[in-house]
Amino acid sequence: MDRDTTLAETVRLREAGRRDEAREQLVALAERFPRDAEVAYQAAWVHDTLGLEAEAVPYYERALEEAGLSEDDRRGALLGLGSTYRILGRYEDAVATLAGAAADFPDDGALKTFLAMALYNTGRTHDAMEMLLTLLASTSSAPGISDYRPAIEHYAKDLDATM
Repeated sequence: MDRDTTLAETVRLREAGRRDEAREQLVALAERFPRDAEVAYQAAWVHDTLGLEAEAVPYYERALEEAGLSEDDRRGALLGLGSTYRILGRYEDAVATLAGAAADFPDDGALKTFLAMALYNTGRTHDAMEMLLTLLASTSSAPGISDYRPAIEHYAKDLDATM
């Protein structure tokens, strides 16, 4: 099989829950195409879904170093790498990766959420709470949240403040 056919097959396998088979094929494909960002991203993703975070990191890093990822895949790779760094206890790397990604994709709530978790892990609880409260206030349509949006936004800046 050629690169495109094999890559499409591995994605189908992963989506069908046959992740070990997908991983085996993606590792071989990544060896054949070591500078292919899309192959590296898919290899990282399948390793992550299998709980093999340490093995996923080099694939994420390679995917982000090479050209060729779509903007959506680049965003996904940054989120995956940042989250994986956090899971592995590499909190400062997680913050750096996710902060850069959140700056590049300012409307992505998932990036901000994972960044807040990494900030918490580094002891920056105020920054984490500010980010989460701001995100909650700006994205929630729940009546209890939207009714108190101005107060939540106010306290997001300083939880110790009084109105």
